[in-house]
Amino acid sequence: MTIDWLAFVTVVLASLVAACGVVTLFSLALRLGDGSAPWRRPASVALYVVCGAIVLFGISVIVPIFP
Repeated sequence: MTIDWLAFVTVVLASLVAACGVVTLFSLALRLGDGSAPWRRPASVALYVVCGAIVLFGISVIVPIFP
């Protein structure tokens, strides 16, 4: 039995990029929600929704609902 190292590296890089992306979006949402301009609060909420959608997509890929 051999290990497909290319597939392993692909999974590691994809998970690293996804994790860093979600953390970056979440921290940007925190920074935007702290301002006083009227456009900042809706932008912050939209980024929170995007973070939630990414997390739900990741869960649905790992745990398929419909076999």
